[in-house]
Amino acid sequence: MGAKTGLLVYADGDVPDLLRQAGAADPARTSALLRRLYPGREIEEGTGSSLRNGVYPPDGTVYAACRPGLEIVCDREVMVDFPSQLPEHLVAASAGRRLVLHAMHSVVDWFAFAVWEDGRLVRSLSLSPDDGIIENIGEPLPFELPYWAGNRPADVIPWPDEEEEEEEEPYPLPFHPLELGEDALRALFGFVLEGRPERDDIDAGAVELHGFRVRDAGGTGPAEREAELRQAMEAVGPPRFYTLGPDGSLTRRDSL
Repeated sequence: MGAKTGLLVYADGDVPDLLRQAGAADPARTSALLRRLYPGREIEEGTGSSLRNGVYPPDGTVYAACRPGLEIVCDREVMVDFPSQLPEHLVAASAGRRLVLHAMHSVVDWFAFAVWEDGRLVRSLSLSPDDGIIENIGEPLPFELPYWAGNRPADVIPWPDEEEEEEEEPYPLPFHPLELGEDALRALFGFVLEGRPERDDIDAGAVELHGFRVRDAGGTGPAEREAELRQAMEAVGPPRFYTLGPDGSLTRRDSL
């Protein structure tokens, strides 16, 4: 499993139902949404994406869409270990609505999600094999129950060099966070990124997202940081190679 997500959705009702409704994203409303959610930031319009491909944007990029009754924001900054500590202004923007967070990183098997109703946190869960259960607030939602009941144990296939070990250590959690993460995507948003799609799943690739470059006012963005790194490497010059002589002295060589 290789999915990564940083997904935040504001909704006037059931998210999957709203996503199934026809209608393109409104560019002007989407731009206004970004300026409300990122006060004091410099925001420039960029290349867009889709809900399937844009749930884990590049650093410094935000994908978003305003549709009737629904606002979607994809941003790495919402991937917080403690969902209950999501910045207050992001939660405040959900007054009178439902707010759903989904964050997942396959490299470390980390998954987190949270649901707010009218600004009140009703469920939050964050866990990974390295850190265990990081946060667990509220009652489990229906899609979680088979996991907590032990019906979805982690099925981890060892690497080839690990198969010869006499004893394989059990997975640190009773279930795999990424498997729960995919079920959470389907239950909360109506689609999955990996695994076998079901008949009623939403085609996330057909959900349009507008792209924005977001950076601190007066600060540097990813492109500027990359340029600075490139300039620093050029200033260092080509690598230098030396040979250690019998007397301990170093003699420079032109190449390896």
